Amino acid sequence: MMKLSGRCFCGAVEIEVSGAPEAMGYCHCRSCRSWSGGPVNAFSLWKPDAVRIASGTEHVAMFQKTPLSQRQYCDKCGGHLMTTHPPLGLIDVFAATIPDLDFQPAVHVNYAETVLPMRDGLPKLKDFPSEFGGSGEVVTE
Repeated sequence: MMKLSGRCFCGAVEIEVSGAPEAMGYCHCRSCRSWSGGPVNAFSLWKPDAVRIASGTEHVAMFQKTPLSQRQYCDKCGGHLMTTHPPLGLIDVFAATIPDLDFQPAVHVNYAETVLPMRDGLPKLKDFPSEFGGSGEVVTE
């Protein structure tokens, strides 16, 4: 079983993921852009039992703006770690947090909000897949 680890910016918090992610892709929503400080967020979604904080638990802080997302970060350096999505039963471990992850994006979500059009041939969903409460509507590149 694959096991990978990553750290926050200062290294005080280490996380581990095991197995394979449920999905990987890009999110273009305003919240992810603002949180990540970039025009798009590269995500990897994992089941909760596949993610663990290996060390530095005492430095993990959380900010929750909406019921959908519990954003976790290091309280020492502010480095972003992951976002728990309770209604979806999934955890987004930011792809950049796991340096050895073979990131293979398969979809763009919330593409209706994009500020950085990406012509990569991947499906572009207006919002979320229908199984996650979105419209499932695909928009053109």
